[in-house]
This record gives sequence, C-alpha cells and structure tokens, in this order.
Amino acid sequence: MTLEELEQGRVLPIDKPYGWSSFQVVNKLKWQIKRELGVKKFKIGHAGTLDPLASGMLLVCVGKATKRIDELQAGTKVYTGTIVLGATTPCFDMERSVNEYAPTSHIDLQKLEEVRQQFVGEIDQVPPMFSAVRVAGERAYSYARDGKPAEIAPKKVKVYDFEITAVRNLGNPDLEELFHRYSSSLAEGQSADEPQQQEQQTELYRNPQGHIPEGLPQVDFRIRCGKGTYIRSIARDFGLALDSVAFLASLRREQVGEYTVDRAIAVESGADAAI
Repeated sequence: MTLEELEQGRVLPIDKPYGWSSFQVVNKLKWQIKRELGVKKFKIGHAGTLDPLASGMLLVCVGKATKRIDELQAGTKVYTGTIVLGATTPCFDMERSVNEYAPTSHIDLQKLEEVRQQFVGEIDQVPPMFSAVRVAGERAYSYARDGKPAEIAPKKVKVYDFEITAVRNLGNPDLEELFHRYSSSLAEGQSADEPQQQEQQTELYRNPQGHIPEGLPQVDFRIRCGKGTYIRSIARDFGLALDSVAFLASLRREQVGEYTVDRAIAVESGADAAI
C-alpha cells in the first residue's frame, strides 16, 4: 500500500498487550509505518484509552480514519475480568498496593445476584481519582499522585449487561479469622507510638504491588456497556454495595462496536496489516 492509499484511512484493531499504555501502542505502530514507508509525518491516533493493566481491543486509526475516532469511541464495549472482594487499593486496580480490608463472610450467591442487578441500566458513576478525567482543568490523576483533595462529579453511564461468570473462595471460613487478626493488630497499632503504628500498617496493608491477598473471594464477570464507563469504578461500587470493599484484579476489552478481539492484530503485526 502506498502512502496515498494509507492516508485514505485504515482502522487497525489491535490486541493491546498487558502492561502497555495505549500511547505506547500508537507510538510503536507509528514508528513501524514510518520505517516501512519512509515517511516522516502522517495522522494516527486511538479511539478510546485502555489502561496499561488491561489488555484487549484498542482501535488505532490511521490517515483519514482519525476523523472516525469520536464515532468509534461511542461504540458499545464488552469487558471481561475479575473483581476481588474484601480488599481494595487507592486506584481500585492492581497498579497500587492493597490499603484496606473489609469482611466478606456475610456475602453469599444471593447477595451477589441482588447487588449485580443494581448495576444494570443507566447508573450514576464517579470516575476514579487515578483517571484522566479533568477536574478544574487538571487531570484527576495529578491530584491523586500529589495527594491533593479533589471532587469528581458523578456522570451517567449505561451498563447493558453485567454477568457473573464464576465465583471463587466465597464463604471461605479462614477469611473471617484473617480479618479479625488484621483488625486486632490495627487496634493495637492505634495506641502505639507512630513508628510502630507505621510498621504495622506496612505489614498488614501495603502488600506488594500486583499482589492479591490469598483466599479472598473473586468474582469473574462480563460487562457490556456504553461510552465512558469505568470498570474500576464498577468494582469499587460493587464492593461497597456488598457492604465490603473490592478492586479490579484483571480486565480485558473483548469488543468495541463491531470490532472483536478474536479478529484483532498483535502490535508487532500492526504495520504489516496497515501496509
């Protein structure tokens, strides 16, 4: 394909690898196409950011197809993943360490089903602080990383389907003992001097980044939703609605509009597909 033909527009459905940012994927494809065609400048962008800790469908638009970005971003999306109950992190996924625990012994399959139904339809959702949402002209993650207070206004999003596909460790009898041990240790730490209290908090709460505390309940899901829906916020709110806490342990975008991940292209093959 010539540069002139490429500039007419092409949408590349890329299977974004875990750990890559959407920006890195676009840069990789930009460099590959520049190298193969020997060009210095052309239009390229993506239709909808996918977090580094998520994998799956990322639509990269080249040439005149960049005019379709808004249209493609508005497409219905399908996600699969895992929510961990009984623990949470500041960003509600595994980019930060666990910093809070809560009981889960009161949660059963019936309660999961009742709460799941609350998240189907048009819902009010507050985006996470660790997100690119703008607050007073700044990105929300800038406030979060600087430890500054900021209030994010809720917005309405549409969830068409929320299916629970598997449940693990629900009703684990060891969890209650674990939670009480953590709670007792923290209560002792509150009356201790500051260094000892900090040491206990480090031991009990600040697990290594990417660590899922052993034995916690896990809920696998499939969600079909509209534009602007944060699955991390659904995980957070799902835990709170269960009278506990939760975070997102894994996420994969399976579909955007008519594009499905089973027909997506690996990043390394993206330039070959374009040219």
